[in-house]
Amino acid sequence: MTKGFTRASYSPWGAPVLFVKKKDGSMRLCIDYRQLNKDRLKGATVFSKIDLRSGYYQLRVKEQDVSKTAFRARYGHYEFLVMPFGLTNASAVFMDLMNRIFQPYLDKFVVVFIDDILIYCRDESEHTEHLRIVLQTLIDKQFYAKLSKSEFWL
Repeated sequence: MTKGFTRASYSPWGAPVLFVKKKDGSMRLCIDYRQLNKDRLKGATVFSKIDLRSGYYQLRVKEQDVSKTAFRARYGHYEFLVMPFGLTNASAVFMDLMNRIFQPYLDKFVVVFIDDILIYCRDESEHTEHLRIVLQTLIDKQFYAKLSKSEFWL
């Protein structure tokens, strides 16, 4: 509290606390927010999961950066025109794009984690509409799902 990171609370919420010893002997504060995190889906009972087909490969690399992706293989020298796996910021760039695309729906009925999209609802009729919105957004933005890895109406 002396550093201004926390303050006294009268909240009805209260997560359990645990202190874990670090390698240097100091203590790390660990708070178990699992119950709070469960609340994110707001009592949803109907779910669908859409897995994007080769998610990173659906992003084009800027022309001025293509040469930076060059690699040598047995039969030649190549460079990526799409986002390859292994670049430091690839997952952050992809997550940022997905969050911008689905921003109006995040934490209302959509959760995105890299190339997985979870659609959640309380009832089937609502789920039909939300699924339609998400699929139309993917069509509009020209992203493609891998149906064999996607699951609907769980």
